[in-house]
Amino acid sequence: MRILLFSGKGGVGKTSLAAATGLHLSRIGYRTLVMSVDPAHSLADSFDLEAGLFHTNTGDPLVVAERLSIHEVNIQREIKRHWKEISTYVISVLRTTGISGVEAEELAILPGMEELSAMMYVNQFQREGRYDIIVLDCAPTAESMRFVSMPTTLEWYMKHIFPFQRTVLKAVRPLANRVSPVELPPDTYFGNIQELFGKLEGIGELLENPRVTSVRLVTNPEKMVLRETQRAFVYFSLHGLTVDGIIVNRVLPPRVTDAFFDEWHASQTKILGEIETYFAPVPVRRVPLFTREVLGTERLDELARVMYSDGEDPAAVTRTEAPYSFEKFNGHHEIRLRLPFAAKGEVGLFKKGDELVVQIGTLRRHIGLPTSMSALTPSKARLDNNILTVEMKEG
Repeated sequence: MRILLFSGKGGVGKTSLAAATGLHLSRIGYRTLVMSVDPAHSLADSFDLEAGLFHTNTGDPLVVAERLSIHEVNIQREIKRHWKEISTYVISVLRTTGISGVEAEELAILPGMEELSAMMYVNQFQREGRYDIIVLDCAPTAESMRFVSMPTTLEWYMKHIFPFQRTVLKAVRPLANRVSPVELPPDTYFGNIQELFGKLEGIGELLENPRVTSVRLVTNPEKMVLRETQRAFVYFSLHGLTVDGIIVNRVLPPRVTDAFFDEWHASQTKILGEIETYFAPVPVRRVPLFTREVLGTERLDELARVMYSDGEDPAAVTRTEAPYSFEKFNGHHEIRLRLPFAAKGEVGLFKKGDELVVQIGTLRRHIGLPTSMSALTPSKARLDNNILTVEMKEG
């Protein structure tokens, strides 16, 4: 199975691109599911389906074309299905503070429930072999980062905190509940957590396997959007996911020659040059601004034909190596990147803002730094077996 994860800043058009990709994949023979992981779902709107369609069925994926289904995670249904004991306890605690029943039920939808529910579905469908490809239409960048980091966080909690916490509370609960204004969580609460973890087991390995999961970052040719795309690129790399494509959406076509758009053309040309430079060697795909809103199967088909006009199979595995990686050894940080054609004498390094710039002859490679490393400076570097390792220390 392949997982294609579409992420980007809110409003860049990733839902339309994910939907068009899913439609194209189904047309060329793949059993495809497009799943929305964004709490503000717009996937059904993209296919121009009537409102409320997902709320009247069983919660299973909805078939919209031959070999194509779509799925919007309904968090209220998922709470009843997966989070019942956890939600019941949280609601009971909130009610003791005087919060009304309806408001307590709304507040009991904790951050991450929707993302974890989506992960459980991905894991379930992978185990069942129901689909060849799952296209994930993710939430805006910050929530996407939470989505991909959750398996690691949850695994650490289950190994180091959960057994201790459950054992201690089981021992002290009868006494503590006599004096505490709020009852401690019952053991069924912890049983619910353990059951959820079992349903998520293995999802981390799926996401970090480049032959299974690929990230497609969607951006617009605008400076503010580009900066967020660069940060997303850094953090997906940091979490071990492989970004195999950048999609620049809503590029003004050359045929738009009205003087009103002259500055837009100049600005977009400059930003497109920066995108090509920054993300190399990851391929960049340009999608033009359409003359009308992309809604419905017919227009999604039109968008897919533009995106994949070269006959490319979007499910093909094109990259299995991350462009660079971050490590920490013996108190210092290191950045490693592959430079297959570089010689020791032609590699230069310098720091520019929160980026490390690697220069090879006339070519430059910009590497965005995570927050924990942005204040560090390169102290030394070595090139062995086509791998450049840069040691970063405090200046």
